[in-house]
Amino acid sequence: MPAILRPSGALRVAVCLSLCAWLAPALAAEPNAEFAVSAAQLKTLGVTLLKLEQPGAIAGMAYAAKVVLPPGQEQVISAPVAGVVDQLLVGEQQSVKAGQPLLRLNSPQFGEMQLKLIETASRARLSQKTLQREKALLAEGIIPERRVQEAEVAAQDDAARQRQAEAALRLAGIDAASIQRIAAGGTLHDGVVVRARAAGVVLGIDIKPGQRVQEADALLRLASLQTLWLDITMPADRQPATLAQAATIQIVGRDAVAVPLSVGAMVSDSQTVTLRARVTRGAERLRPGEVVQAQVPFAANAAGWALPLAAVARQDDQAFVFVRTEKGFVARPVRVVSSAGASVQVTGELKPGQEVATASVIALKAAWQGKSGGDK
Repeated sequence: MPAILRPSGALRVAVCLSLCAWLAPALAAEPNAEFAVSAAQLKTLGVTLLKLEQPGAIAGMAYAAKVVLPPGQEQVISAPVAGVVDQLLVGEQQSVKAGQPLLRLNSPQFGEMQLKLIETASRARLSQKTLQREKALLAEGIIPERRVQEAEVAAQDDAARQRQAEAALRLAGIDAASIQRIAAGGTLHDGVVVRARAAGVVLGIDIKPGQRVQEADALLRLASLQTLWLDITMPADRQPATLAQAATIQIVGRDAVAVPLSVGAMVSDSQTVTLRARVTRGAERLRPGEVVQAQVPFAANAAGWALPLAAVARQDDQAFVFVRTEKGFVARPVRVVSSAGASVQVTGELKPGQEVATASVIALKAAWQGKSGGDK
């Protein structure tokens, strides 16, 4: 659209008064009443026009939103045994794969756990041999059946203790092959290598090399960032419109979008609610914990038109827009169905291709009413 030459305020008022005086005899403030405005007068008044294309929802408003992790995507790596941090193998913000080593612990407790497995495994093997011998003696009629039953109970108890010792080492991060070698009397490990249970990004490291830690102390925090949520704080009176089907929430300044999931059941003291949304595109451009601006659309009206707020004039309780005609303009009654900042969505007898005035609407209203431009 070519640039419109805007006159000074005093000149605008003078031109408006002159135009109204010239038009007044033929005008009546009736809906759909056409009134003439020439191209020269249009330029002098500084009226700008917007061509209607297709009905649509207004863009909505931007609200503060915090990026959060969904439940189950964050994992805290804790110390499997008490010991001293010998070496860190990863850094913060580093991506890791499932099973990748994260750090190494030196632990006397870990040595005791391996020793216990060796002892229980030896007892279990001895119990199995004793059971087989008792069964052979029973078959020859040398011993009573009670001796075999006692041997079976002892073998089961020793096997259970071995399984318990193996489970303790698995919790400490030892793989199955290493556990089997230890149980067979192989070489003992002097340290524990802590590995990632799943792929993710290192969000934080809570320890340093040389630091002594106790069992279950937090060591690192990992998270999968493939799926992120937004907790959007917005006025409570806006929340019913935000759950419209196919609503798309745009993260301002980022190539990322989200879709609504739910609205919090509680209203805060500041009369706000939390709208939770799932990021569907651009999650890699966001980080958990940061605060962004999320543009939340309102409920779309299939027959509605998105217009600047300045395009709507009011007469008593009725809203109007001024549609360009061959001779001038016609005032069309409309109904405002939603608003956001400097935008509104309206319904009415509007069609694609029509041009609507979006500036100097007060001057057009004055001409339409045949008055001096005073606004009711």
